[in-house]
Amino acid sequence: MTEDLRTEMADTLEKGASGVETQGQETPSASASPANGVDRPRIEAAVRELLIGIGEDPDRPGLVGTPDRVARACEELFSGLADDPARHLRKQFHEEGNEELVVVRDIPFHSMCEHHILPFIGRAHVAYIPRDGRITGLSKIARCVAGFAARPQLQERLTGQVADAMMAELDPVGVMVVIEAEHTCMTMRGIRAAGAMTVTSAVRGTLKTDNKTREEALRLLGR
Repeated sequence: MTEDLRTEMADTLEKGASGVETQGQETPSASASPANGVDRPRIEAAVRELLIGIGEDPDRPGLVGTPDRVARACEELFSGLADDPARHLRKQFHEEGNEELVVVRDIPFHSMCEHHILPFIGRAHVAYIPRDGRITGLSKIARCVAGFAARPQLQERLTGQVADAMMAELDPVGVMVVIEAEHTCMTMRGIRAAGAMTVTSAVRGTLKTDNKTREEALRLLGR
């Protein structure tokens, strides 16, 4: 290793350890930005600006730790951006001859509307018909839903993403995904229509083309 390279590495390590001092905040550490791609120092700086923008004092006792708390919350709320939620469906089993409807109802989820960065909360219902007995664990379907939900989202897109992941990973005869949710961007602001529910569906394969099979799935889903 050359002397110039040793000096450059030493300077880099020193900068990473020292961080940047910001009034009212803890000094960011090198571990503040995890592998999931969330830039905590940048989020903290943005939250401070937001608080100032709404007329607050980010250095008052009640808010001094808020930028850090928001940054850590974002690591959880948007963890799906650095994930491949379809991977959960790759844990599969073979049940010889099983081509009967499998229905998982009332999967709770929460996500963030990408238009206002406000939560929408609800339940997902998934039905599929295995091909040649190829099935996945019921909890894996719930994990798939949660993974796609942990992103800035649209409910319509979320519904399609879950259905497409089921088709791609399981190659089922058909899939139906129904999601119902309450959007706080609609209930807390704007029209403030408390209790309004949005329902979306995505249908693939034979569940889209066979009316009788689709009706059976809808009945089992309670629709």
